[in-house]
Amino acid sequence: MSSNVKIAKAQMPIIPGTKPATRNAQLLVSTGIPSLDHFIGGGLPIGSILLIEEDAYSTYAKVMYRYFIAEGIVNSHSLFVASQDLKPSHILGELPAVDEESIKKHDSFTTDEEMKIAWRYQNMKVFDSSPGDSSTFGHYYDLTKKMKKETLERVNMTTWDGENVKKQNGIFENDAYMDLLLNIEKTLTEGQFLIAQTATKRNLLRIAINSLGSRLWLGDSEEQTQSDLLKFLYMFRALLRESFAVAVLTVPVLNFDDYSTGIVQRIEHMTDVVISLESFAGSTKETNPIFKDYHGLLHIKKLPAFNTLVNQESLFSDLAFKLRRKKFLIEILHLPPELGETTQREQDDVGCSGAASSGRSKLDF
Repeated sequence: MSSNVKIAKAQMPIIPGTKPATRNAQLLVSTGIPSLDHFIGGGLPIGSILLIEEDAYSTYAKVMYRYFIAEGIVNSHSLFVASQDLKPSHILGELPAVDEESIKKHDSFTTDEEMKIAWRYQNMKVFDSSPGDSSTFGHYYDLTKKMKKETLERVNMTTWDGENVKKQNGIFENDAYMDLLLNIEKTLTEGQFLIAQTATKRNLLRIAINSLGSRLWLGDSEEQTQSDLLKFLYMFRALLRESFAVAVLTVPVLNFDDYSTGIVQRIEHMTDVVISLESFAGSTKETNPIFKDYHGLLHIKKLPAFNTLVNQESLFSDLAFKLRRKKFLIEILHLPPELGETTQREQDDVGCSGAASSGRSKLDF
């Protein structure tokens, strides 16, 4: 028996600065670093949390944090910026401006007319260590130029600095967690970012929280501090799952004693994408000639598992980053060739051939 009932197909909302993922039908947004988008599967899914485990001095984590905010401003996304360590006004004053010269997209594939290569390499994908193909939808930024105030004023932005925190109920020992959570919930509701709400025009809320769980978030004891952080992440993730929002958190994991409590692993379990930054500053790797072209290593510890039974696995295990004057780069780690032994052999060969040519022997033919 045929049925005349038409099944309506769910359509993705049209939001500037987003694109659908072909693998799992998720709506993706850019982190502000196109190469990072490539390495994590195309971008950040809506409703997910990106955890950046800060480096020793939090230098490079703050750079990535600013990239995420700048990308939201360029795409006219709404923003919620929270920080106790640094004033949000200071963070916004250091945002990089868009690099107009690098906006042009270029293909990372070459044709037969452009380059002739050996037949056995023709079917292999040409890959750039810092991807910038036509599928990227993020922008590139110039760290030497600051974003104009006129651009910042056009964006719908909410800031939170941890001051004037109201006394809340007994869910958290540190009232700052509850105050931040209530402000985020208020912003989601009033801005009509919840999925259950009907909005005339959909937009996206980018939530950026700097140094969550740092010394300014301490409770009376270590157990209370860790309990507050985990409860906040659990409730925060529940809010994001029901809204058109995406979040980036930077956490100073080096401040936690993970060996006895396993707190870092539990934090990673509460988030969707986990990136760890290992800076060479102050370590023996800083003087190692192998890493002379880089400032640290980037470890992708977790990828999202939306619409799948298991987490995705990263295809890139050796990633490194470097901070140039104008930009922050993430590349596949390429070790320099070992030229010492080869050069020595060439010198020995030259020396032997020279001695043989100059010396005269009766046995020469």
